[in-house]
Amino acid sequence: MSSSSKPGNLTRPSRRALISAAAAVGASLGAPGLLRAQTRQLAIGGAASHKPWMDSTVIPFFEKKYNCKIVYEGTRSLVNLEKMQRNKGKQYLSVIQMDDPVMILAVQEGLLERLTAQNVPNLAKITPGAIHMDGMWANYVQPWQGVAYNTKALPKGISSWAELWEPRFKGRVILPSLQNTEGIANLFMAAQLQTGKPAAEAQKDPSAGFTKLVALKPNLLTIYTQMPQAFNLLEQGEAWAIAGALSSFALFRKAQGSPIDLAAPKEGIFASPSGICAVKGAPNPELALAYINEMLGEEMQSKLVGPTFSLPTNTGVPTPAAVPKGVAVIPTDWANVAKNRNDWIKRWDRDMAI
Repeated sequence: MSSSSKPGNLTRPSRRALISAAAAVGASLGAPGLLRAQTRQLAIGGAASHKPWMDSTVIPFFEKKYNCKIVYEGTRSLVNLEKMQRNKGKQYLSVIQMDDPVMILAVQEGLLERLTAQNVPNLAKITPGAIHMDGMWANYVQPWQGVAYNTKALPKGISSWAELWEPRFKGRVILPSLQNTEGIANLFMAAQLQTGKPAAEAQKDPSAGFTKLVALKPNLLTIYTQMPQAFNLLEQGEAWAIAGALSSFALFRKAQGSPIDLAAPKEGIFASPSGICAVKGAPNPELALAYINEMLGEEMQSKLVGPTFSLPTNTGVPTPAAVPKGVAVIPTDWANVAKNRNDWIKRWDRDMAI
């Protein structure tokens, strides 16, 4: 036996052996990483309340058509904005679906990539009022907001927003937080009820809205930031009404058999446009634009407006029967909302604590 082979002695492996060993490790450990890198994945940020129809309709359709994987993160629009701000220069979300006032803030901070008819062909088929800031984002559907109610507790429904202030609703009303974009409707409706002014003028007087909302506090059961939990309380009958509820969630739950409905009160309803945008500097930009193009297309919007009980924005898609007729749709000055919302939230936190 040679001295180099004796027990206790070390031998230096040859260069060829080192290369072979590295290749073996790469085969056993590196291959999964390589497979992951080769898998096309699209990360999308959106509303938590959209997850049911995203999971049932949008994601299966897109994954099958484009042979990819969609990862959907559901949260509030302001949280999606924070994610883009925090990850500027190293984005991981490629598409964001969020509300118009938050889109305005994202544009101001240079977080979005402009959409054009060249990179998103279906943009040419979208009604002009649903394309914003020269293509920085577009609306793919427009849910409406009214008052959701428990049909067992209120078999005759709700005919007026003002009913929610009546003593019979003590401890039975739920409001969305002003951190949630759907909460803006309640502030503006409260201002309208407090001042008696037309809706467009009342929106300029948020102080009147806060005064009226403070008067509602004895009737509040809770204030939510997460919509599903609020609707659980409504369906169980602990709450009787959710003010400012979205058709895309309330009527979806009704269609699944929940004992709830959505009222379109006589004062009017609100439109809550759902926007979609491409994140600047995000991964898989071509796949992101393909996804946006599908969401703006006739095929996908035809699939969505029924389950979400929303107005379409593609001119080739008819309005579904579930959208109320003969009720005023109250316009919202979203630029004013974007400008003042932080101050309003601070006052909300101070005045509306329960």
